[in-house]
Amino acid sequence: MSKINYKIHTDAIKEHLVPRTINKPKESFIYANEADLLNVALFGVSAKEWREANKDKEGNVRDYASVEQLIVLSNLESINAELIKQNLPQNKRLVRLNQTAIAQIKSLINNPTLKKLTGK
Repeated sequence: MSKINYKIHTDAIKEHLVPRTINKPKESFIYANEADLLNVALFGVSAKEWREANKDKEGNVRDYASVEQLIVLSNLESINAELIKQNLPQNKRLVRLNQTAIAQIKSLINNPTLKKLTGK
């Protein structure tokens, strides 16, 4: 599900954060930095921190996310896209996204409809 909103998120990054004259490695860094912003807002760790703490696991933190976390991640991608368009600095976006993640996880964690959908 988060892959659906990924395009919305990357389009906002491309249109508002990536300078027109930048080389590919630096452009990739901007995208990775924004992905890590979402990781920190939701999971409390960057991709690198997660990999270092989970050397025995393949993939990344998102591969081990719960259904609730994936729903929130999808929502955070859309919200961050809008905050980027509003030119909100990254540090302020992080605070807002983290507050949103906490509130949404609390709402979803015991949601009976979600439990029916996931069979849990």
